[in-house]
Amino acid sequence: MKNAQGNTAVDVVLFGALGDLSRRKLLPALYQLDLAGLLHSDTRIIGVARHDYSDEDFVSFTTENLNTFVKEGINEDVFKRFVARLVYQQLDFKETESYGALADVLKIKNCEHMYYFSTPPAIYGDITEGLYNAGLINPEDRVVMEKPIGHCLESSKVINDMVSKHFKENQIYRIDHYLGKETVLNLLVLRFGNSLFTNNWDRNYIDHVQITVAESVGIEGRWGFYDEAGQMRDMVQNHLLQVLSLLAMEPPADLSADSIRDEKLKVIKALVPITRQNVKEKTVRGQYTEGFLGGQAVPGYLDEEGANKSSSTESFVAIKAEIDNWRWTGVPFYLRTGKRMPAKHSEIVIHFKEQPHNIFKDSYEDLPANKLTIRLQPDEGVELQVLNKIPGIASQMNIHENKLDLSFSETYEDERVVDAYERLMLEVINGNQSLFVRRDEVEAAWTWADSIIDAWSASNDKPKPYAAGSWGPVSSISLIARDDRQWVE
Repeated sequence: MKNAQGNTAVDVVLFGALGDLSRRKLLPALYQLDLAGLLHSDTRIIGVARHDYSDEDFVSFTTENLNTFVKEGINEDVFKRFVARLVYQQLDFKETESYGALADVLKIKNCEHMYYFSTPPAIYGDITEGLYNAGLINPEDRVVMEKPIGHCLESSKVINDMVSKHFKENQIYRIDHYLGKETVLNLLVLRFGNSLFTNNWDRNYIDHVQITVAESVGIEGRWGFYDEAGQMRDMVQNHLLQVLSLLAMEPPADLSADSIRDEKLKVIKALVPITRQNVKEKTVRGQYTEGFLGGQAVPGYLDEEGANKSSSTESFVAIKAEIDNWRWTGVPFYLRTGKRMPAKHSEIVIHFKEQPHNIFKDSYEDLPANKLTIRLQPDEGVELQVLNKIPGIASQMNIHENKLDLSFSETYEDERVVDAYERLMLEVINGNQSLFVRRDEVEAAWTWADSIIDAWSASNDKPKPYAAGSWGPVSSISLIARDDRQWVE
């Protein structure tokens, strides 16, 4: 059953519907899809949680959060249509017998089901078993699993095994919201749609790559989760490795899900292992201390509410990653991510090699290399740094650096930049897995990350301190300076 836009009627079942992800992202994303006319008229949104809520309570909860998180304001006509889709079902996720009540709700309409697991991954298996025993898993249904899945390779396998016992791989959508960002998707177009980059995207032309994902926030009350995960598990093994694999992959045969994911997997498998023997040369981990952000004093990691004063969990990671294949051997990929950094700021910087010969020595003793910057947030866009002549009649050839800037908000000022979750939820509704992560990708990423975590554990070295509001430990500067390079700030 499809509408005029070709979108399928589904029951969107949000497990953990009263949680932070649902409030901030999932419900606003579904509203925006409705606003764009992309939800079938028979699509319902069924919130599932442990709290004793009525449908009216869920409508009030949704209304409050849409007003808070939809920046453009609410369209009243669409809002009435949207809240009419809302249904609430109280459920104890671990009690198999309680899923009968959910079955009664879902049987009212004969729709396909999109199950969204916005819960701790440890209970994905319980939810799957409950759905199966209630007869609520059909071949056309899909399930969305939030990452990181598990805290290591083995726990990831256990969770995936429990879910795949009743859902086939073509029904499972492992979501990484970075893969829904406009600028990340634009990597495919930049790389494979422009000969300027397609023909110069390898070790012969690129000197090194920097990927930075900086967060200004601390742990935001998520101490229990974050202290067990840390920045390595929470950010590097999924978000940063997904971005790296899109940057470095070979051209896929086409844009089908498996063509793209096959090439990404090859990159992750080609990452040079970081082990106990080389971890100190290749990585830096840090933990923020008290400092200042935006003129306000903020506490250190160990001073956060509920903190374990002896925790050695990292809130910052810098890595020199290397890919052992024909295209990238000798090109380092410097990864950096941390909390309580000066600004929320995510970007990829491709540093091209310097010109081998300089005929403009009177203007520039050393010609700066070209640099391609792909901004992921806060101002999404692409920027190419080139050299240009300064206009004038002087006999000397005066040149300087210019930026060719494609800011999405300025270039497409009449187009709203779509939130990643909007795109990804629409792809699930339409059954397209291209922007989601396959199981073998997850396991390859964990294999590489686990080796680093094991090496840190064996060394017994505590994370290096860095002041909140700074760009990380001093040793992270040394990591890249040893190669006569520096971080782009």
